[in-house]
Amino acid sequence: MSEERCPTRENRYLTFALTKGRLASQTLALLSRTGISCEEIEDKNSRKLVFVNEELKCRFFLAKGPDVPTYVEYGAADIGVVGKDTILEENRNVYEVLDLGFGKCRMCVCGPKSAGEKLLHHERIRVASKYPNIARDYFYNKKHQTVDIIKLNGSVELGPLVELSDVIVDIVETGSTLKENGLEVLEEICPLSARMIVNPVSMRMETERIKSLIQSMRELNK
Repeated sequence: MSEERCPTRENRYLTFALTKGRLASQTLALLSRTGISCEEIEDKNSRKLVFVNEELKCRFFLAKGPDVPTYVEYGAADIGVVGKDTILEENRNVYEVLDLGFGKCRMCVCGPKSAGEKLLHHERIRVASKYPNIARDYFYNKKHQTVDIIKLNGSVELGPLVELSDVIVDIVETGSTLKENGLEVLEEICPLSARMIVNPVSMRMETERIKSLIQSMRELNK
């Protein structure tokens, strides 16, 4: 995006909260194709936490995925980039405006093949997950199945292996870890990918600037 396509207000920065790691790298690469870049953030030796492009009046900072929607909801960032799984789990008051098309994977119910019968007959089961809200919404509101949700933070694949749970709800990319541990995808909850989110107030205050950016990124994703 050229400077003409990215109008600025005096002393008004457009602030981006990016998910640390691969999503941030892919987002910055995509942004650079629209003309938005930041040399400071490319410096791997920098100890800064907030990076600025003064010419374009843009600021950037990196955050853990679950924190990105929080920064955006409270206006600390105008725009955030985060996985759809985090948006669903955190359920913050933000606008989801664009599927960026990378970071694709699936949220699934997984377990041993034998657990498929329990799902089919809507038996009461135990479900281990890093995503208790997603799991609860899926089983209670979509399947109408009563389950016990167990929140885990580490390798949820352990749940069925040590009989903590009957199944797990987790992100699946290749499925190789599941296969190696005798587990499989039993049901798919939803597809996932990186999404752009916007603070509702920022959308009103910076409508032209943000919509121009969204359109530029949408065209690049065609």
